[in-house]
Amino acid sequence: MTGKDIPVRAGLKTRRIDVGYLARVEGEGALMVDVVDGELRDVQLKIFEPPRFFEAFLQGRELTEAPDITARICGICPVAYMMSAVHALEAMLGIRPDEGIRRLRRLLYCGEWIESHVLHIYMLHAPDFLGFDDAITLAREHPDVVKRGLRMKKAGNDIVKLLGGREIHPINVRVGGFYKIPEVAAFTALLDELKWARDAAAETVFWAAGLDIPDMHRDYEFVALRHDSDYPFSEGRIVSSRGLDIAMAQYPSHFSERQVPHSNALHSVRTPDNTPYFVGPMARYNLNRDRLSSATRKLACEVGFDRTVDNPFESIVVRALEVFQAFDEAIRLIDDFIVPARAAEVVPAGGGVGMAATEAPRGLLFHRYEVGEDGLITLANIVPPTSQNQLTIEQDLHELVAGNLHLAESELTVLCEQAIRNYDPCISCATHFLKLQLRHG
Repeated sequence: MTGKDIPVRAGLKTRRIDVGYLARVEGEGALMVDVVDGELRDVQLKIFEPPRFFEAFLQGRELTEAPDITARICGICPVAYMMSAVHALEAMLGIRPDEGIRRLRRLLYCGEWIESHVLHIYMLHAPDFLGFDDAITLAREHPDVVKRGLRMKKAGNDIVKLLGGREIHPINVRVGGFYKIPEVAAFTALLDELKWARDAAAETVFWAAGLDIPDMHRDYEFVALRHDSDYPFSEGRIVSSRGLDIAMAQYPSHFSERQVPHSNALHSVRTPDNTPYFVGPMARYNLNRDRLSSATRKLACEVGFDRTVDNPFESIVVRALEVFQAFDEAIRLIDDFIVPARAAEVVPAGGGVGMAATEAPRGLLFHRYEVGEDGLITLANIVPPTSQNQLTIEQDLHELVAGNLHLAESELTVLCEQAIRNYDPCISCATHFLKLQLRHG
């Protein structure tokens, strides 16, 4: 029920707040909150960005084209889209790249997590905690902080550029491996800067943990990949904090998408009960804390994060810990470099159904493809993390608004915007931000 649908009886007091598009998120949406006569009636995260039809674009294309097409879904996390497509199609074709390729893929993921998380922490989310309207104002007051973030982000970009061929929308990833493997010397040349950045990432963890973080706790069902030994990027099983433990190919049997009238992005729910769930850094961290490197676990203990994290506002600290983890692993992968036997495995002819999930910076990303015997894609289904988090975001906002109706409209608006940015939503990825309308009485 929307605000327009609510019958307003005589004597009821209402008011509406209209804010412009939410800055510091990727994409366009609106938030509608209805409060009538002191009672919270409804909260809707409205995603009105037009659908982009990537799943339709994939139909009729060669399966080998999928990584390059899906990379264009997002300029911030193209690697996740490419690798989800690659893993799904390799699962279908029975391709198993060697350990050298596997390690290079993890290194590429490290680069993407670094550049995405650092962008979010320093440029998009930190201004909320420090009382600034934007990163430009933050940089004016704290130039050294922002310079540290930009230099760290560049270190992540350098990894993606080396392995992917360029920083945005990489072109060197293919089904079976890579088009070209750079010389070992090109990787070792990154080490000095990566070691500086790992130290800077540790400083970032302490800095983020010292921010004034709102207090909010909820009982979420966290969902993420879990690997036998590694912190999850692109392999393992899908697990949850409520006992789910399934192979990736079982995803459609336990999760479903549904259309809601107020959003161009589908809502994902856990079946059969149609309940919300939570993907992303907090989910990965809570379900895989024992898979972190010893250095990351030590750092987490030092800032009091050797525990389950159920406050979404603390996600900025968890992202900072994942940045440290990514730098730590990137250095280890280069120090223990394994030269692949070949740049890519041969892609056999044939078709079938392929499914895979990987961990984009924002959370679990699922791809499913149906391919004909001629190698042409007949059906594609892509479920991005922001779609999976939409219902959880709305429930966060519902609880947040209900507990803070005493705040002035401007304060409540800022708090809602900050809560949405806890998830680092990628609205453009989700369409298959924020205009706030608050009716309050």
